[in-house]
Amino acid sequence: MRSGRMTEAQSRATTDLWPVFGVDYENKPLDFAQLFERAAPVVAEIGFGNGETLAQQATNEPEFNFLGIEVHPPGVGHLLITIRQLELKNIRISRHDAVEVFRDQVPDTSLTGANLFFPDPWPKKRHHKRRIVQPDFAAMVAAKLQPGAFFHVATDWQPYAEHMLEVLDSCKELVNESGAGCFSERLDSRTLTKFEERGQRLGHDVWDLRYRKTAS
Repeated sequence: MRSGRMTEAQSRATTDLWPVFGVDYENKPLDFAQLFERAAPVVAEIGFGNGETLAQQATNEPEFNFLGIEVHPPGVGHLLITIRQLELKNIRISRHDAVEVFRDQVPDTSLTGANLFFPDPWPKKRHHKRRIVQPDFAAMVAAKLQPGAFFHVATDWQPYAEHMLEVLDSCKELVNESGAGCFSERLDSRTLTKFEERGQRLGHDVWDLRYRKTAS
């Protein structure tokens, strides 16, 4: 669990809204229809930061349910404030380790899609083993996707982009939408965040990758 200073508004939103939108960690699969109080396709976002992309997608695509996973308390509080402001009903939030949530709580073949935007690149070589995108992780995400479902990742760190391309291209259950060894164009559905806008002003490039779960 990453620490961080929460504002009074974030703390209050967490106290007030977590019972409604929060998903506590338990070592058992979730029933998404029960969790969201409706049956609808579910998209998961791993590490949503302050939740601006997740909130925008939930607003633009009300026919989908969105499960956001983030361990940074201020980010969770910020998203809860946004949920209240926009009166969103189709988001639920987990503040537990994403690997454990996927492993223990997300049922196999239950997701219409999964997003992973700007994960920590752990740039130092001795820390590369801490990168979330590894072969075991790719296989686990693929197992949670329905046939034809998407996995969308993005990073502004080129060495990590190349690492993710190699790992995900090697996953037998995922097919690169742009062709093996190729990156994807940024989709309009991936909101241009303040973080990304700041990076663009500094001359940073961004690499997107989109994959589909194989049909068999």
